[in-house]
Amino acid sequence: MSGSDARVPVSISPDPTAATPHGKTRVHAPHLYEIDIVRILTFASVIAVHTTSHTIDSGDIPLSIFLGLAHFTREVFFAITTFVLVYTFRYKPTPQRRSLPRRFLLVGVPYVVWSTIYFVASNLHSPHADFGQSVLNYLYHLATGSAWYHLYFLLVTMQVYLLMPVILWLVRKARGHHLLLLAAAFAVQLVLNGLYMYWPDTVAVIVPYAKEYFFSYTFFIMLGAVAADHSPALLRWVRGHRGWIGLITLGAAIITVGVFFIQMAAGMSAYHAGTPMQPIIMFWSIAVALGFLAVGTWWADRRIAGSRFAKGVDIASDRSFGIFLAHPFFIWILLWIGNDWFISVVPKPWLTLVIYVLVVAGAWGVTEIARRTPLSIPLAGRPFRTRKPAR
Repeated sequence: MSGSDARVPVSISPDPTAATPHGKTRVHAPHLYEIDIVRILTFASVIAVHTTSHTIDSGDIPLSIFLGLAHFTREVFFAITTFVLVYTFRYKPTPQRRSLPRRFLLVGVPYVVWSTIYFVASNLHSPHADFGQSVLNYLYHLATGSAWYHLYFLLVTMQVYLLMPVILWLVRKARGHHLLLLAAAFAVQLVLNGLYMYWPDTVAVIVPYAKEYFFSYTFFIMLGAVAADHSPALLRWVRGHRGWIGLITLGAAIITVGVFFIQMAAGMSAYHAGTPMQPIIMFWSIAVALGFLAVGTWWADRRIAGSRFAKGVDIASDRSFGIFLAHPFFIWILLWIGNDWFISVVPKPWLTLVIYVLVVAGAWGVTEIARRTPLSIPLAGRPFRTRKPAR
């Protein structure tokens, strides 16, 4: 890269429309490279949560604090989901009857396929019931997103897809009053999180399914939608306040850790004190989302199209969903199928880091192979495109 390369923001393409060979105008939402970074960091954090939770000792306070802080992932994930949906709709309004089938193809098909893979693999390794009961169990897991511990992300995503007409209507009707809309959504989720954490008996009916349905993420679903409706102003504000956002994120981390210690002093276990469904995680998740977006704007402003690093980030963003789908399979193989070999050989806390690297490498390898075959949609959630020879 030569010194004459101009470092200019290329996060938003200057022309979101392109003429087709037949003269028709095809509208594309300008690509936000900022969101690529947020997506990559969020999925990397999801893998860190799952790797740490399977390798941590109950008395390891530093890793328990790290695990608690990393539990922002589901909130940020669903905020990204609605942000991308609403942002895309702004540039190309598409009727639900046309957009929904494609969305469900790219998420519903991987959801069913990976639910089946995990269910069959776990039953082959440790049979749970006879064939008839296993079929009923499988259908139950499909309905509740519980075939494996990360698949509820996809179940909630599909719920968001179904709710998009309502979300878009709320965003449109509340223009000029978006802060009030967000305040109402925040209050709903804050109350639910408070009940989940401190008075679970009052909501005992929904506690077992709290993470698997959209109402537990009301605020962050609406936050992503409203942010997309104000995306140009939001990104300008983030670019002008990166330093303050860094301080806000640091302060939120200190307060969150303080709350964890207070809860442990009150008699909670380290795991319970850091559980994701609690009020303090909402405040922390907002700070992390801003922090990730600040990093994303920093990257987008310095991104040089065609550079190796830019291509690497583009590939990582494309592969991130497939890696997310496959990574628990490698955690399972490395820690359980191997008769605890890694646990007995690799000392803690290095075990967490070693497993993390191996899991990412294995999941990336599976995703890379899938992206180059017709299995791309079921295994990686991305369309398979054959390479056409250049003219």
